[in-house]
Amino acid sequence: MNIALCILGIFFAGALAVGVAARRGISMNFEEWSIAGRGFGAVISFVLIAGEIFSTYSFLGATGWAYAKGAPVFYYMACASLAFVIGYWTLPRLRDVAQAHQLVSFSDYFEQVFASRMLGAMAAIIGLGAMIPLLVIQMKGLGIIVHESSYGGLSEAAAIWIGLAIMVGYIVVSGIRGAATVAVVKDALILVVALSLAIYLPIHYLGGYGRLFEAVEKAHPGHFTIPDTGLNATWYNSTVLLVSLGYYLFPHAFTSVYAIKTRNAVRKNTILMPLYQMLIVCMYIVGFTAIIVVPGLTGSSIDIALFVIVKKTFPDWVVGIIGGAGLLTALVPGAMILLNASTMFSKNVVKRYVLPQASEATVTTVARLTVPVYALICVTILFYSGWSMVPISLFASNLLDQLFPAFVLGLMPRTTKRPIPVASGIVAGIALLAYVSIGFGGSLAQAFPNMAASIASVNIGLIALGLNVLVLIVCWKLTCVTERKLVAER
Repeated sequence: MNIALCILGIFFAGALAVGVAARRGISMNFEEWSIAGRGFGAVISFVLIAGEIFSTYSFLGATGWAYAKGAPVFYYMACASLAFVIGYWTLPRLRDVAQAHQLVSFSDYFEQVFASRMLGAMAAIIGLGAMIPLLVIQMKGLGIIVHESSYGGLSEAAAIWIGLAIMVGYIVVSGIRGAATVAVVKDALILVVALSLAIYLPIHYLGGYGRLFEAVEKAHPGHFTIPDTGLNATWYNSTVLLVSLGYYLFPHAFTSVYAIKTRNAVRKNTILMPLYQMLIVCMYIVGFTAIIVVPGLTGSSIDIALFVIVKKTFPDWVVGIIGGAGLLTALVPGAMILLNASTMFSKNVVKRYVLPQASEATVTTVARLTVPVYALICVTILFYSGWSMVPISLFASNLLDQLFPAFVLGLMPRTTKRPIPVASGIVAGIALLAYVSIGFGGSLAQAFPNMAASIASVNIGLIALGLNVLVLIVCWKLTCVTERKLVAER
């Protein structure tokens, strides 16, 4: 009997039951379904946003990159720390704007603050497009986690379909409250699992952390040093800056701020969030330990370094519990992605352009119907693409980063809102990003062979954002000059 598979089945069923039960006694109108009637306090919002941060990327990707790449993996620690500082100053204002304008979806913000349907449509397209690879990451990670922790008892494809069905089920029924309730269970469990692994494995195999790092340095000299080429210091610093700027521009994190009850709760959230970084460090330690305990992993095996060492160390039932915690790291952010995609599509596409007279009940129905449709689109792309977890995450972040200038300008109450310059900057940034990412695999060195090596290592997203800002400023100045001429002629 496959004990691990039975335990995973309990986790799947439990997640569905907890998620569906979250709507008990609550009337689900559109605002309640999508942002919990703006009623989340500091604790539940912390759990929800933290649940979005600690995803399958953190569970598998962080461990795998620590195993294969070494020092460059610490970019996430640096960018998240900087992002929390940025969030401390910007998110309370975002919450106030959302409250004042009764914002519900991600693209609502850009449409309302700039009074521009065009900018709202652009944000919707970018958001819907960027969330596809993000959901693909979660589903791909879920398939790997369940397949490995069940000892092959359930195929990756079957695990993905089951996980997707569960997410669709509790999101359609309970909306954001379903995701938040599952996040509470997930956070409590992942805290125990991550800390236990990071404490036990190095001590069990190497006698402590000092010996662990000595052993890794001896086996792979320079593993804890930023390399001179590839993922070098230029890449590292530019990626830290870029990802930190767009950290809260992921639609499912952005709209979570709408659901927070008070401005003070938002600030508390950003103050407490660095505590969650210790769990990421735990996964790094597991990855470093795996270098010594299970050496020689290459290719796709790197993504399962966590389960290779876990299955070597623990009995089946423990592996099943660790796998259960892992599958929850996919269900929480995955569900929030589905929720936000369906909300944005129903409100900012269908309501705005297809059925402008639609009632709130109709919009809610369309949103719920969109959940399984969007899920099917994403899973189809998953099965027919060979996307890798970390690069695809960075590409989605680069794409959403192009909205950062618009986000900041929208928070400035006394700044004249000019949508045309903002939109022009976004188009320029995305055009460069697409040119390099699609045509040259994201490599500036390949796209521009004569470029100096120090510049060619800069993250392409930061270059695109720089072009975005440059075009915005130029167009802004031209718009101001034109407006002054028109005033003078009158």
